Amino acid sequence: IRAIDEEGDWKRYRRLLVRDTFEAVGMYQAGKLSEKELGSYECEACPGPGSCQGMYTANTMACLAEAMGLSLTGCGTAPAGSARKKRIAFKSGERIVGLVKENVTARKILNEKSIHNAIVVDNALGGSTNSVLHLTAIAYEAGCPIKMELFDEVSKKTPHICNMRPGGEHFMEDLDKAGGIPAVLQRLDKSIKGNPTVNGKDVLKIGKDAVIVDPDVIRSTSNAYHKQGGMAVLKGNLAPDGAVVKQSAVSPKAMKMTGKARVFDLEEDAMKAILAGDIRSGDIVVVRYEGPAGGPGMREMLSPTAAIAGMGLSETVGLITDGRFSGGTRGPCIGHISPEAAACGPIAYIQEGDEILIDIPGRRLDLLIPDKELDERRKTCKIRIPKAKGWLARYRKLVTSAAEGAVLK
Repeated sequence: IRAIDEEGDWKRYRRLLVRDTFEAVGMYQAGKLSEKELGSYECEACPGPGSCQGMYTANTMACLAEAMGLSLTGCGTAPAGSARKKRIAFKSGERIVGLVKENVTARKILNEKSIHNAIVVDNALGGSTNSVLHLTAIAYEAGCPIKMELFDEVSKKTPHICNMRPGGEHFMEDLDKAGGIPAVLQRLDKSIKGNPTVNGKDVLKIGKDAVIVDPDVIRSTSNAYHKQGGMAVLKGNLAPDGAVVKQSAVSPKAMKMTGKARVFDLEEDAMKAILAGDIRSGDIVVVRYEGPAGGPGMREMLSPTAAIAGMGLSETVGLITDGRFSGGTRGPCIGHISPEAAACGPIAYIQEGDEILIDIPGRRLDLLIPDKELDERRKTCKIRIPKAKGWLARYRKLVTSAAEGAVLK
């Protein structure tokens, strides 16, 4: 059962998160923090048990599991170590036995309605981009496959009502005290579809019975932080099958940019360049061969994105990748680019110094070269992926693209 960590404290005036330590590395490299202060970040940001304290991947999926009806009410946001969390854990065990006796399986709850509800709540919360992978994979296993475009369609209809870290100011503990997922469901009642839950109640009933304690943490749809949801799916000649960005964590100044490509075929190489000060305003960092097959395994790019933010470049430097991100990533960071480089997708054709367009409002991700040159590069593309053997080789051969949830064929 996922549980949130309490937030740390630094210099008695700033609430810290685990992600802040990653950005602190960039701040230290830029001369904004001393070595002693960096050590303080490391010691204070993770003061106890549980997952990260913002709306990152673990907490996003815990909240979405509750929205889908797969966990008991309150489970998604109850803090780790709290007496309430222990009670929920005990009751969960009891309820599992009851569900077995009632012959209620996951597939009797997981369906198109529950997946839809999860995507609605995800956009309202400004959840992790990893949810696109996870929900797409879950839907595939549940027998109701979805496409990446659905997240964008829902986003355009769903206001962003919870301004959670990393893009906003509120912590998971704030969301929990404000009413948790039941209160979010109440705010979204016109978009949520009725469906059974493990509680034995319909999800609409859970929302109806909720109490909204803090209307600023969980705003009404008419007073939302943003008119659109947290997620955006971009397409273009660099991402024919789509790419994902958490638009709720992007500064208005960085929603559209054109920059010079700085190309890296490995995350570690990109990280070295960033920390060495070789990445400057106006650059767009390209990290490729990090997709499901290319890795193999699709690593998250938290270190380079956090270093960029820590060095004060999150409004002027973009990062695009066929890999994925941590839920703590913020800024104009575009992930899950499909097809990936290992599948000879267009991201493999990018050359150092090429002009790239990131247009989040316009939902575009383009390599700004003539179509004729793009076709020529396609014909001469040489794939550069590390050798894999054993299970990794099998995985590489069987895994689908990120646009399909990176499931096994």
